[in-house]
Amino acid sequence: MSRDLYRLAMAVLHPGFEGTSAPDWLRRALGEGLGGVVLFARNAIGAPLVRELRAENPDVVVAIDEEGGTVTRLEVRSGSSFPGNRALGVIDDDGLTERVGRQIGRMLAELDITLDYAPSADVNANPANPVIGVRSFGPDPELVARHTAAFVRGVQGVGVAACAKHFPGHGDTVTDSHLALPTVHASLAELRARDLPPFLAAIDAGVRAVMTGHLLVPALDPDAPATLSRAALTELLRGELGFDGMIVTDAIEMRAVAAMASPGEIAVRALAAGADAICAGLVTEDGLRELRDAVVAAVREGVLPEERLAEAAGRVRALSEWYAARAAPRERARADLDPGVGLAAARAALTTTGAAVLDRAPLVVEVNTRLSQAVDPATPTGVAAALAARLPNTAVVRMEPDGEPPAVAVDRPLVLVVHDAARHAWVRDAVAKAVAARPDTIVVDTGVPGPPAGAAHVATHGISRVSAQAAAEWLTR
Repeated sequence: MSRDLYRLAMAVLHPGFEGTSAPDWLRRALGEGLGGVVLFARNAIGAPLVRELRAENPDVVVAIDEEGGTVTRLEVRSGSSFPGNRALGVIDDDGLTERVGRQIGRMLAELDITLDYAPSADVNANPANPVIGVRSFGPDPELVARHTAAFVRGVQGVGVAACAKHFPGHGDTVTDSHLALPTVHASLAELRARDLPPFLAAIDAGVRAVMTGHLLVPALDPDAPATLSRAALTELLRGELGFDGMIVTDAIEMRAVAAMASPGEIAVRALAAGADAICAGLVTEDGLRELRDAVVAAVREGVLPEERLAEAAGRVRALSEWYAARAAPRERARADLDPGVGLAAARAALTTTGAAVLDRAPLVVEVNTRLSQAVDPATPTGVAAALAARLPNTAVVRMEPDGEPPAVAVDRPLVLVVHDAARHAWVRDAVAKAVAARPDTIVVDTGVPGPPAGAAHVATHGISRVSAQAAAEWLTR
């Protein structure tokens, strides 16, 4: 009985780890019934690593954040082959979004990865949002709902599970939940009209998982963030919306919840609220043991009903069984490639003003806005590299926040690469100064764009290798 309880506790834990191969303690944990593992760019993800994990537990749920655009784990060094959600929303072609989802699913199927923590179903209702932005399909609930469903159909159509996040919606926040607890100041009526439709669309499309957001929504629960709220997870997501798949938490080391209690207590409270899987982005052997022991102790002390834990473990197992039953679609996907879809989408997403064309190597000034912690810090904007591939001797310098634009020789074209000018007054000021000094300045905005400025203004609506390539093509046409 004790052994069974330990295995149930292990089944609901989904940790990440340091290193490029599975450490011994993780291998042992998989043999003891660990239900999931989350992979990050630091793990140098490839088929051999996944085989290592499955050798210890063939049924393990292997998960990854592969949204496309700014959030990629497989292509962090080169930049994503897909332009990201905002670009897809700008194009507004459901069929194209489904094709992108299918191609991302194919990449994961090749590696035998069970679950993609995508798409972001958040409606980016607040232009000042520091963590969602271009990760959202846009600010319109109906558009986000259609594209969320299309992405889910694409990924799951090739036999990989999708995950709609961050329930009940991270779009109307001004705080990054990696750093502190955001509050969503919306009435229940506003929540139902604006934030919930994309999640309902994902559920109707058969999404296998939903990720919780570390968000305080007082209209739902004035005391607990959604990850720890029975009102949000059991009453709303399960009861009202009818979702019966696996609920996984966002990473519990994020400060939004980590500042509230110990990791073990957070795990227990999330399970009691209705979560089925506890995502812990970076765990050591001692940390995993602490989580397991906290869950076991909570059951023995009557804080967490054993039936709730068994139900949670059952939903993790059901996701694994769903994946196992779809080997045939994954095999077919290997012969049904769509390799050009990402670049085609990036080209279609470009919005441009002005007519300036680069005919010689420019100086590229990268205005260095800090990306959120959801984005791997090694992720390049790619614009300078894309221009250098077409115009050898392209030079690049970086401008730090609130720094002065560098002095630029007038005999070299100037390209200013900015991100989310709509969000940052200092970025808009930098653009204005550069354009005043050099009216021929070309501006490339890789985020939610500000007002057009310069001799040419190119908005890619996302950071990715293909977005940069599309911009470079247009500027050297």
